[in-house]
Amino acid sequence: MSNLLLKFREKDSRYGVTRKTLKAISDAVGMSETMVVHLAVSRFAKEVLPAYEADEGPLPADYLAWLKKAAKKQMPKGRVISRKSLL
Repeated sequence: MSNLLLKFREKDSRYGVTRKTLKAISDAVGMSETMVVHLAVSRFAKEVLPAYEADEGPLPADYLAWLKKAAKKQMPKGRVISRKSLL
């Protein structure tokens, strides 16, 4: 297990809080100060970090051409009987 030193701000701002504010939050939600910090960092991680791993990038042109050709075979054929639009 590793530890982290948390230095509090002298006054509350957008980028940090005072120890007094952390204590007030802790008391308001009935959690320890440590749990409040973990909750805040966890919520920030969900905002900032991607929810999935990055893929390999764009498909190669030859694979994309094959995919379009294969999909075309699966498309319905014949004339359009009716058409509706949501726009």
